[in-house]
Amino acid sequence: MAQQITGLHSQRGASVTGIVLLLIFLVVAGKLVIAIAPAQVGDYQLTKLLSSQLKESNNNNETAKQFVERVNRQLSVNAHYDTNAEDIFTFTNKKAGQLAIHKEYNVTNNFFANVDIVSRFEGEIEMAEND
Repeated sequence: MAQQITGLHSQRGASVTGIVLLLIFLVVAGKLVIAIAPAQVGDYQLTKLLSSQLKESNNNNETAKQFVERVNRQLSVNAHYDTNAEDIFTFTNKKAGQLAIHKEYNVTNNFFANVDIVSRFEGEIEMAEND
């Protein structure tokens, strides 16, 4: 009996089932990161863009229409051809020189087959700080 107990305690390593489960977990976690990370990075870049454009527009005393044109022009330069400014934000203040916006949009990425991950981004955009 003593040999049997010590024999079980001396075994080391993972079972085949443990290794398979670990591999499945790593693949699913990797796929989630690949599906979610680009949307998060894109939102960060978009928020930076909107913030800097808002500051520039308010410093130049531009109207809401001029701001939308400015953002659309910048989005086309940044290769966001399918994105329109009107689809990603709304104005909370339309006074020239005091423009304020609220962003709200969704990004859908395919996880697998017919399962999608929808990332929803929402928040007030503050003017960029002085550089």
